[in-house]
Amino acid sequence: MQNRLYNAIGLCMKAGKAQSGAFACEKAIRSGKAKLVLLENSASDATKSQYAALCEHYNIPLYRTETVGEAIGKPSRIVMAVTDEAFRKMIEGLLSQD
Repeated sequence: MQNRLYNAIGLCMKAGKAQSGAFACEKAIRSGKAKLVLLENSASDATKSQYAALCEHYNIPLYRTETVGEAIGKPSRIVMAVTDEAFRKMIEGLLSQD
């Protein structure tokens, strides 16, 4: 199941329907473009609480995964914002099956 999830995340990024990195994700969240946020479990506690507060304030679902960066081909990235409703539904569906 993890393979399908990471393939969907990678496809979302390749399709240009996602933002990755702290600055781009925060901008997408604040502008209302983000439909879903994925955060790596390895993120610091401060980063986890920052994104939890941001997502709660803007009413955006936040999910934690094992690896976001590797799935999108950018290993140093720990956060990703999905900006497309269809990809959000697909990724949430795969996360709920996990």
